[in-house]
Amino acid sequence: MSATATASATKANPNSPNRVFPLDRTRNIGICAHIDAGKTTTTERILFYTGMIHKIGEVHEGTTVTDWMEQERERGITITSAATTCSWVQRPEKGIYKLFTDINQRVNIIDTPGHVDFTAEVERSLRVLDGAVAVFCGVAGVQPQSETVWRQATKYGVPRIAFVNKMDRTGADFDAAVSSMRTKLGANAWPILIPLGKEDHLRGQIDVVNQRAFIYADSDVLGSTYEVTDIPAEFQDVAKAAYDDLVTQMTDLDDEVGMLFLEEKPITREILKAAIRRQTIANKFVPVVGGSAFKNKGIQALVDAVVDYLPSPLDIPPAHGQNPDDGTPIEAASDDNGNFCSLAFKLWSDPFVGKLVFFRVYSGKLSKGDTVYNPRTRKRERISRLIQIQADKREDIDTCYSGDIAAIVGIKNITTGDTLCDEDHPVLLEPPSFPVPVISMAIEPKTKIDQEKMANALQRLAEEDPTFRVFTHEETGQTIIAGMGELHLEIIRDRMMREFKVDANAGKPQIAYKETILAPADGEGKLIKQSGGRGQYGHVIVKVQPNERGKGLTIENKVVGGTIPKEYIPACIKGIEEGVLNGIVGGYPVIDIHVDIVDGSFHEVDSNEMAFKLAAIFSLKDALKKAKPVLLEPIMKVENITPDEYQGDIMGDLNRRRAKIMGIETKGNLGSISAEVPLAEMFGYATAIRSLSKGRSSYSMEPSHFEQVPAQVLAAVLDSQKK
Repeated sequence: MSATATASATKANPNSPNRVFPLDRTRNIGICAHIDAGKTTTTERILFYTGMIHKIGEVHEGTTVTDWMEQERERGITITSAATTCSWVQRPEKGIYKLFTDINQRVNIIDTPGHVDFTAEVERSLRVLDGAVAVFCGVAGVQPQSETVWRQATKYGVPRIAFVNKMDRTGADFDAAVSSMRTKLGANAWPILIPLGKEDHLRGQIDVVNQRAFIYADSDVLGSTYEVTDIPAEFQDVAKAAYDDLVTQMTDLDDEVGMLFLEEKPITREILKAAIRRQTIANKFVPVVGGSAFKNKGIQALVDAVVDYLPSPLDIPPAHGQNPDDGTPIEAASDDNGNFCSLAFKLWSDPFVGKLVFFRVYSGKLSKGDTVYNPRTRKRERISRLIQIQADKREDIDTCYSGDIAAIVGIKNITTGDTLCDEDHPVLLEPPSFPVPVISMAIEPKTKIDQEKMANALQRLAEEDPTFRVFTHEETGQTIIAGMGELHLEIIRDRMMREFKVDANAGKPQIAYKETILAPADGEGKLIKQSGGRGQYGHVIVKVQPNERGKGLTIENKVVGGTIPKEYIPACIKGIEEGVLNGIVGGYPVIDIHVDIVDGSFHEVDSNEMAFKLAAIFSLKDALKKAKPVLLEPIMKVENITPDEYQGDIMGDLNRRRAKIMGIETKGNLGSISAEVPLAEMFGYATAIRSLSKGRSSYSMEPSHFEQVPAQVLAAVLDSQKK
């Protein structure tokens, strides 16, 4: 047992006597990576080797368990994160030391999407997970979306294991992939399981800690049969060097190993493994595993590594929340005997059981018939049905415990990120944060009958997806849908048709432009109305100045001497907050500005809140006009992988799209072009590169930042808005 597990066992037992898997034998992990790195295939193999499914599904055949939506199976991509549960026994093998040998383990897995349009699925999954397996392609190494996922995991402090997949592919290079993790991600990544051979000669793995080899039987295509042997002679130098590197890293990072080294005492495998576990959980070390999910080589050792090195709910810090009434901090530690506290991280309309709310229990337990409290809505709700997803089966359960991920059926008045807790001990946990939509389009029903159905469908889809927004355009009255990309909105329309039977027409996608200012300026706004009887009087003077990028709108009250009475300041602030929703260049929201309310005047009889709110709007607009306002457009980070012969054509096309080329790398006979390109120029890009490269180029993109629209493009943008 690890030192962490031993320490927790000496405290009061946090486990309910009725739970099947104790907390220290539970792992909540996410499988996350760039598009097409092999996340779903890896998940499918884990389910097969843990005995949850009896036939391996394939993405290209549309038979996988976690990609169950029609759109996922048709396109071969993951759109929605899928939670599933399995159990694993670390079997003792000759000459192999494992931290948790021969103990049944519960592993809850969430398979997340790789496409940037569905980044919210990764964000909300990482918020509730204790550990993650980051999958990398053995050929491409670290790709743009890998960086995004890595940043998200770092944001939530999630310990990681790296799995270098596709080592059977032509051009696979394990050392290059590990090196790119260190340089591009800043990860302290070191191999613990090295692929034995590569490409067509991939035979198994070298276990660095135990200095043994796993050799897979060629006769067993399912990869269930392997032999534990001595390391082949030609790999012994590699294995010894990797072991020495591990010991060196642990000597530097871990106090216990460092002390043994200084005292010149032996560092055993048990001590080394326990140290790797401690440093992985502390987010100071990333163990790297190499293999091939598709060719069924190395997944069993990967699951062993998940159990050995990733944390149980007892190994992570308690969840932090606050009292919803007075804001005092509250901690929710993993303990079945504590007060019930959980986070609803995903809503989903399941085709089999109806509306599902996936939630992670942080403390206490929840049984059928219990009542939960939502501090956001201040409402109670009775739990009528609890289910756990086990592979492709939905299993009814009576109780779920701390550390568990389960789903409630049929709960109302809930949104993603809500806390569900005990009413007598209310706590509000911090919800996951989500990026703002970058693209929008008008949508309208084809017939009157579809009108009501469409409103209902859009409301349901917006509830499920925090990055999908629906609103009505004030001037045109059109229904506008906004999301993370063309594919995102295309899937939304497809789901409306298939799941809700709504036939709708859609306009051309529109870019979510923003506005900001380049210089400080003063502004004055007055509202004076006198039409018999009581009038309206408000007078506000403001100063505006550019704010740091990403800081948004900040407002400060600097009124002295009571020239604007205190009771009217909130109305002024509200006016400014409303005023920034429509800028003066093209009517787009204004971002990253600081506003000081500095002066004004009032009338003892005619002044009121509405007058000051309107005066604040006028003063803001007046200041914005003088502050060198500019239009900002979303810039995308694009990576294009293309065979050498098409590189010139692809770069020429990017230059026509106002791209800024950031770098070119050559990997074998493939070129990798990194660029920053305005989103406005990326429509139809997939079709364009397909024809330029005869279908052999691929690309990925993710939102990067906002940049000023060049003067020569500005007029065209404003003209298109008027049409």
